[in-house]
Amino acid sequence: MGLKDRFQLNYPQSLGEFGAYEDAQKAVDFLVERKFPVENLMIVGTNLKLVERVIAPRTWPRVLGRGALSGIGTGFLMGLMLLLFVGGDNPLLMLLLGLAIGVFTGVVTAGLGRSLAGGKREFESMRDTVATNFEVLVEHKVAQQARELLATMPGYRSGLFS
Repeated sequence: MGLKDRFQLNYPQSLGEFGAYEDAQKAVDFLVERKFPVENLMIVGTNLKLVERVIAPRTWPRVLGRGALSGIGTGFLMGLMLLLFVGGDNPLLMLLLGLAIGVFTGVVTAGLGRSLAGGKREFESMRDTVATNFEVLVEHKVAQQARELLATMPGYRSGLFS
């Protein structure tokens, strides 16, 4: 069974729509406690929205600082390569030289990237895709059983929590 097959039901039917994931999870937990064959259920996030949270302006110090930080890892690897292949009497000097090259490269690359952006996206942000509703789906062959069980759940009424 492939990954795609694991996320599919044959002839799914809706058990209900919920405004919060936790409510959909409560319905599924309720069915689990009653020994319902939960491999026939699926929670699907619907009404997807892209949310972008603006964190800070993109300034030169911030851009160059991030470039320096990204160069540290590369520089450390460069220092190890210098140490292994060039050798020398002072291993610490080779590590520091590699680190300096990496940091310099990171700063230059980040600076060029910002310069070439031409003033676009002058801010830093985090993005996420979020669902605003959640639907519980069930295989058609056990849909009636699931509906009957959920009808006994406190606070549940025809696909919604009151």
